[in-house]
Amino acid sequence: MSEAKPAIPPRPSVLSLNINSKSALYAAYMQHLKNGGIFIPTTRNYNLGDEVFMLLSLMEDPAKLPIAGQVVWMTPAGAQGGRAQGIGVHFNPDESGVEAKRKIEGLLGGVLQSPRPTHTL
Repeated sequence: MSEAKPAIPPRPSVLSLNINSKSALYAAYMQHLKNGGIFIPTTRNYNLGDEVFMLLSLMEDPAKLPIAGQVVWMTPAGAQGGRAQGIGVHFNPDESGVEAKRKIEGLLGGVLQSPRPTHTL
């Protein structure tokens, strides 16, 4: 008889996102989430609740922000309104997530109050 091996949870996938402008950052940022989040265009399949790890580059900053989070939004291929296919990732409430939210909201400043549509809402 063979022994059942304990299930090993899948490792979070690693995504890389480079945002080069304030308008692109505004469109991708998910300010309505408690810890902040970001929309990542991707054709890979994810499920809600999947853990992901991302390396986020913001405009001229050479440092990449390493952020872990959970998939909380999915835009499928062919979504109405010509929306980009991808996932929304809610930042984890750890130091890197808090830092990412602070940095993004600092860059966006008053633009956060804009009524312009984003990738998710």
